[in-house]
Amino acid sequence: MPRGPVKAGTRIDYRAMTPGALSRFHERACLARAYPKTRDELVAANRLLSGFHKRKDLARHAEALADSGIVGTPIHYRFFWAMARWLESRYPALLTIDWSQGEFADRLAAALPLLVTQAESEALRRAELPAREAIDRLRASRETDATFLVRRIEALPGGDRVREATHDALDVAYRLNGSARGPSRTLAHFAGAPFAFYGGPKAGTRPDLATELDRPPRSVRELSRRDGERVLDLARAAMVTRSRDLDAFTYGDSRDVLLVDDGDGLSFAMIGVLPERRLFLPAVYGALSLRNGVPIGYVQLDVLLRNAEISFNTFETFRGGEAGFVFCRLLAAARHLFRVDTFSIEPYQLGRGNHEAIDSGAWWFYAKFGFRPRDRRVARLARAELQKRARNHEYRSSPATLTKLAAAHVFWSGSKRNAAVIAPIVPLGFAISRKLAKDSETGREAAIAACEDRIQRRLNVRSTGGWSSSERLWLKRWSPLMDALPGLARWSAAERRALVRVVRAKGGRSEREYARLFDAHPRLADAVLTFCRRQPTLG
Repeated sequence: MPRGPVKAGTRIDYRAMTPGALSRFHERACLARAYPKTRDELVAANRLLSGFHKRKDLARHAEALADSGIVGTPIHYRFFWAMARWLESRYPALLTIDWSQGEFADRLAAALPLLVTQAESEALRRAELPAREAIDRLRASRETDATFLVRRIEALPGGDRVREATHDALDVAYRLNGSARGPSRTLAHFAGAPFAFYGGPKAGTRPDLATELDRPPRSVRELSRRDGERVLDLARAAMVTRSRDLDAFTYGDSRDVLLVDDGDGLSFAMIGVLPERRLFLPAVYGALSLRNGVPIGYVQLDVLLRNAEISFNTFETFRGGEAGFVFCRLLAAARHLFRVDTFSIEPYQLGRGNHEAIDSGAWWFYAKFGFRPRDRRVARLARAELQKRARNHEYRSSPATLTKLAAAHVFWSGSKRNAAVIAPIVPLGFAISRKLAKDSETGREAAIAACEDRIQRRLNVRSTGGWSSSERLWLKRWSPLMDALPGLARWSAAERRALVRVVRAKGGRSEREYARLFDAHPRLADAVLTFCRRQPTLG
């Protein structure tokens, strides 16, 4: 981590700055803006960062600093459909195709005739032009090759799922050219976030998770749609400038953004997901961690049955002594917002297929807060490693051992109940598939429609005329599940009315209400879990 504040009046010899030195100086300024101890430090950091794009040494070293996220430097990434479309809408002049990674060119050349008019299509087939030359002939003079491609895919009939599948199958490499107007880590900031000068690390070596969970955040407020859009853009830019993706941000809903003020300049922007992109069972929220408005990390929470599966990350610049405190406070915010009492960390976060997590010893980060595996084989190995660490505090697990430890979820629970933590989507999904295959003598769509018709009669839903399109969408999606639940016909009228409210909330404005209503319907939870337990295991 960069050390030392950026002091007011600091003089820098620009001619002496190598790419590495310039990058380190940039990180010090970002750190000072997020954690200013004095007004002078804040003023100096703001002045330096706001003028960073004007530096002559930055212009000289822009290509050497590619993919750093520093203002004015290019970014190379294979953006997925939703993010490519967002970049095209926000930065159309900066987004281009990276032809230097051209193994996709043949796929793109084969697809181009499907994206243009019939006359153009026939001309392309006869001319057999390379993809780059073909696009240069087709695009408008003020249109980049990337914006042409994104706009032509956007014009495809068949809905956004078809467009997404088409784009992502092409697997095009993009380049976002560096510009003072483009997304960057240098200028990333939300002015509406709480602010406080930083007084140094919290007392003690490591926060106690149970104690922190009992301390609620200072306040929670819903953001206006305008501010929600600003936060959503900030979250997406935080991913773009670090060559990452997070579905909760990519498909975030600016109408459902909460700002959690945790005090002392720490806050979390909780972002809900568009109704049509929500997961089948859990409620999903992305969270952008902010220190004085500067993004310092991100989280995704999958919430169901008073449990939250957490994907937690602190950006490299801000890793250090406070990461554990921010983690605990994030879990406290989740407990306050969603009434959860059990948390889990998925294997990828621990290191399964994630070399960065293995190198950083991520499993131990969570183990020190009391997270433990429930898988018997992994739990035995975990106990052995914990005993070795207890005997020798200098002991470090080998990468091979950390890989084995990362094979299963780890859990922390403040409840004695043995609730299912991980949403059982695999057995549930395949069980519904078998049911639809059995019922689809007249076709799968007819079987789904029949499910929906039976469920509406069983739940006494006479009309959905007053429902929103998203509520009707989730009635259709959930109908095969509800049709398969054991004993639904024997539920009381009140229980069935409550189930209707759960379905409508799944397609409603905020999934917080859905999570609350699902948890308040014990018969629904029991029926779903019982249905899943009855399914054969895979393998």
